[in-house]
Amino acid sequence: MKLSKLLQEVEVLRSQVEGDPEIGEVRYDSRAVQPGDLFVAIRGFATDGHKYIASALENGAAAVVCEQAAPDVPAVLVPDSRRALAQLGIDRFGHPADQLTMVGVTGTNGKTTTTYLIKHILESQGAKVGLIGTNQNLIGEEMVPTERTTPESYELQSLLRRMVDAGCTHCVMEVSSHSLALDRVYGIEFAVGVFTNLTQDHLDFHHTMEEYRKAKAILFTIADQGVLNMDDPASEKMLLDATCPIQTFSAKSDAADLTAKDIRLHADHVDFVAAAEEGIARVHLGIPGQFSVENALAALGACRALGVPLDVAAAALKTAHGVKGRVEVVPTGTDYTVLIDYAHSPDGVENVLRAVRGFTKGRVIALFGCGGDRDKTKRPKMGAIAARLADFCIVTSDNPRTEQPEAIIDDIVAGMQDSKTPKEVIVNRPEAIRFALDMAKAGDTIVLMGKGHETYQEINHVKHHLDEREIVAEYFAQKA
Repeated sequence: MKLSKLLQEVEVLRSQVEGDPEIGEVRYDSRAVQPGDLFVAIRGFATDGHKYIASALENGAAAVVCEQAAPDVPAVLVPDSRRALAQLGIDRFGHPADQLTMVGVTGTNGKTTTTYLIKHILESQGAKVGLIGTNQNLIGEEMVPTERTTPESYELQSLLRRMVDAGCTHCVMEVSSHSLALDRVYGIEFAVGVFTNLTQDHLDFHHTMEEYRKAKAILFTIADQGVLNMDDPASEKMLLDATCPIQTFSAKSDAADLTAKDIRLHADHVDFVAAAEEGIARVHLGIPGQFSVENALAALGACRALGVPLDVAAAALKTAHGVKGRVEVVPTGTDYTVLIDYAHSPDGVENVLRAVRGFTKGRVIALFGCGGDRDKTKRPKMGAIAARLADFCIVTSDNPRTEQPEAIIDDIVAGMQDSKTPKEVIVNRPEAIRFALDMAKAGDTIVLMGKGHETYQEINHVKHHLDEREIVAEYFAQKA
């Protein structure tokens, strides 16, 4: 494709490129540049792509899209190279989002489960649905590996194109605060945006909770309709920032547009009555915990906004299953329970431990750590919450990344000093899991928190295989 055609809808300040070169591919990683490619220099969280313009040219880039460049560089100057990258993807792949009904879900917790529930409801109505999120990307039932919750804009447009070509009618995606702040979803109009909740996370990037909230609020300026959790304190400000019509849901108040009544929590499911202006519907969802009620309401609200009748959507939830790594039961054949959950924020830890406490007859054994190179202020908070809600805590390593695991654990343990809850520190995570299994008794529940769907441990930029399901299975195989 000619450079001029690629740039047709991109805001250009000035071009220093001679002629109109044929472009092979668009790249934003200089290491991936091949001769004839277009390199887009974007400013990232960790580094600035403008530093690698010379490297991209050495690799054969035909031209560069950037915000600043020396006069002798074959560059196209733009006011915002991140938005330029998004627009290049939109044009290169033929505006795929315009051919899909786009549903976006944002929030600290509950995004993954909510997107799966929405997908399940829509598919029960005959739709073919693509899904983009933390666990995996799906084109119908075809799995596409994922590196981050929301892909970079160019990959996102490529993925949407694949969905359209495969016959998808809808795309349901997790929309992270990073993706909204960094324009990864720039140029996409969502039919419905959903807000689940806001609790402390990602302050290493956003710095303050208000910045974090404002990033999420962007979704409700690019959506045709919004669905908000009225039970979350942040919803009041989200409503003020929204530029689209809003529907609310609540598991506590009758003032919302969609409410949950007669809530009954069980060890392996929840039952409640969903009530809206048009009537009521009984809901049965095979995922335990109060947060499952909220996730179900979010999914029902989104589908209701898309025109699916409440009773039809509620009936579909009866056959919905849990999501890998979200309150996932690991088969053990024992008289105690082992759960895996992705909880990696203070609120996430509190939610899952409260849910487990509600059905555990014996002890709640909490095993967890915190990720390195991320918000350090949440570490003692997570420690304090686990010590308050569990009967025994095992503090271990999560994804230490470039930090020392022992230093991360020290931060966690600092929040547990005032608690009398017994604890054990075991840095090696597989050893920590085996320790938990050794100490478990009848009626106990072991909750392995933090890894969830992940099957690796990231240490110094290298991902080492670590699947908690395999560790549990190997433990029992050895005992047998």
